[in-house]
Amino acid sequence: MLDMRRMQILRAVVASGSVTAAARNLGYTPSAVSQQMAALEKEAGIALLERTGRGVRPTEAGRTLTEYATAIGRHAAEAETALAELRAGRTGRVSMRYFATAGAPLVAPALAALRRAQPGVQVELKLFEPADPVPEVAARRADLALVVRGRDAAAVDGVRFVHLLEDHYRAVLPAGHRLAARPVLDLAELAEEPWVAGETPGPCLDPVLDACAAAGFTPDFVVESGDYATAQGLVAAGLGVTLIPELGLAGGHRPDVVVREVTGPRPVRSIHAAIRGGTPVRPALRGLLDALRTATAQALGEAPPAPGAEHPEAPPRDVSPPEAPRSSAG
Repeated sequence: MLDMRRMQILRAVVASGSVTAAARNLGYTPSAVSQQMAALEKEAGIALLERTGRGVRPTEAGRTLTEYATAIGRHAAEAETALAELRAGRTGRVSMRYFATAGAPLVAPALAALRRAQPGVQVELKLFEPADPVPEVAARRADLALVVRGRDAAAVDGVRFVHLLEDHYRAVLPAGHRLAARPVLDLAELAEEPWVAGETPGPCLDPVLDACAAAGFTPDFVVESGDYATAQGLVAAGLGVTLIPELGLAGGHRPDVVVREVTGPRPVRSIHAAIRGGTPVRPALRGLLDALRTATAQALGEAPPAPGAEHPEAPPRDVSPPEAPRSSAG
């Protein structure tokens, strides 16, 4: 096996035309350079240099090996540059899984911010619903997943959860409903209503069921929609009432429904970024996390957190976005 360091010394000797000049340029002694060249010739099994008066010139084998040494040096420099770009977070690839209602209000502005700050970072984006994407992160098929978990979700299967925001639910009623004129509803007031399920059973429906149980009733689901847009249509048709998280209403609501704040208790789902634990966060992934935090802050009307900072573990606050002026049409 040829020694790469000795090949670079050969290149310096050929470029300078003498062992003495190469030694001076490299900071070695001439005898050290001569020893390295003798060792390289032994490895190559052929003469690499020949004397010409006070200098040396490469043999055919020496020229060939010098060309390879030049290419190796160039590739090594390119490798160092590429690694520096990765360390700085200017390049890299990140795979992300997300659920539908996070797409427009969180994922889209986060990716736009990441592109402005780190244009060399590529993001593989995949909608992953209704299946749980945490196994994708645990199996290293994804670097980050947006998930709904409890506020203080514990790590599982080597995956830890970085809290992003509390997404509160609002009541959605037909425009002509008897409670439509009320700006704030007590959840128990909806106990006798027929209900539209805005999502399938799972972490997004659980907060609704838990809040209703705390209010002393179990909702009577007469129809299941599977998505929030369809749920609004079913409510508008008078089939029932529903609760939809604020992110699910980020694009606005139908003119034939009203959206009202609900209390007693107020249902909420906690949204987290799931990432692998136990290893340092790569710069490209940290950039995506920072962009998601910034998008979250913008959605909540807050100042963005400092780049690279862990999300503060303060108790959740009521951070509902300002409500548009209400009318009888919602």
